[in-house]
Amino acid sequence: MTRSVWKGPFVDGYMLKKAEAARGTGRNQVIKTWSRRSTILPQFVGLTFGVYNGHKFIPVLVDEDMIGHKFGEFAPTRSFPGHGGDKKVAKK
Repeated sequence: MTRSVWKGPFVDGYMLKKAEAARGTGRNQVIKTWSRRSTILPQFVGLTFGVYNGHKFIPVLVDEDMIGHKFGEFAPTRSFPGHGGDKKVAKK
């Protein structure tokens, strides 16, 4: 189920402050965030966020195609090791 339109997109308040501060300095530094649930806004385009996946911070460079998506979509929490099988058999 999606969020109500009249409520607007959810973004943690501290992220907006950090994004404005990063835009003001002009340096492209990584903004660390644990808020995977926050929506990407147009103000974030061009900034790099370090999204925490439970183990480490994954750098996410925000572009225009990401607007409206959540930060958690771009930092996977699980790594797929592959299907089981005989590791001794060499592939041809």
